[in-house]
Amino acid sequence: MSPAPRTPLRLAEETWRAEATAHQARLDPVLTPYLAQRSAGGKDPVLDFLFEYYHLRPSHLRRWSPGVGVVLEGAAQAFLERPGFIQTPAGVTLDPTAFPARRRTALSWTLGLLRQTAERPAFLGCSGLHEWAMVYRAETVRHNQLPLRLPREALAAFVESRPVVCSHFDAFRFFTPAARPLNKLQPTRAAMPSLEQPGCLHTNMDLYRWALKAYPWIPGTVLIETFLLALRARRLDMQASPYDLRAYGLPPVRIETDAGRRHYRGAQKAIAESAAPIRQRLIKAYERVLQYVAET
Repeated sequence: MSPAPRTPLRLAEETWRAEATAHQARLDPVLTPYLAQRSAGGKDPVLDFLFEYYHLRPSHLRRWSPGVGVVLEGAAQAFLERPGFIQTPAGVTLDPTAFPARRRTALSWTLGLLRQTAERPAFLGCSGLHEWAMVYRAETVRHNQLPLRLPREALAAFVESRPVVCSHFDAFRFFTPAARPLNKLQPTRAAMPSLEQPGCLHTNMDLYRWALKAYPWIPGTVLIETFLLALRARRLDMQASPYDLRAYGLPPVRIETDAGRRHYRGAQKAIAESAAPIRQRLIKAYERVLQYVAET
């Protein structure tokens, strides 16, 4: 790992204000209609999941950060209301000494996970069966506000007719007890570094999780890229699920058919290809954070 740069990057007020505005502008097409819908009592099974499962408010997602090692010149005092930012003679910046020491080990572990995942070939043969395994032979389903596309017995018969090959622990842990023995793998949290692979929809969705773990110490541009990728992946995830989301404008990807599985595989591959450079940018952002906090 190369040493951290000794001289922080300095951003003129005009520059960082433009970046903060661009950050919000990238989110507005998604967040503005979503917040209006939510204030009217409406639901969105995709965005609701992203904000509830990953525990971040839309208002916090809109908060741009330059990341560590950047000094904001000019009138940047509003940043001082946020944890970690300090005033220096040169301007406002994130204080590396404010990074919690207990989180350094977790960031190092995650960086290793990201690197190992990036080195593996993408596996695209799961056909999105994980969401089906989460309702297989279950008396109640996780998303009980959504109708199922198939009768319970037809759904179970389809799961039993296909190989279940899920490598992602945080998907597998929601499998029903009856579905777990059907999976060719038995993922655990400890085994994540050896099982995560870049073709997995949930692995790519989780780039958003890992970005959140390091925010605001990583740049807002990286956070937004991971969020928009997670949004795209979760839409496909739910379209390929046994739930019927046509009322929400999401037509099903019928993985119970040959044509549907081909469609899913192509979309899964496209997401994996989009995720690869984002993962690399997240890796570099993590390296920068760890370099800076290691000097304190």
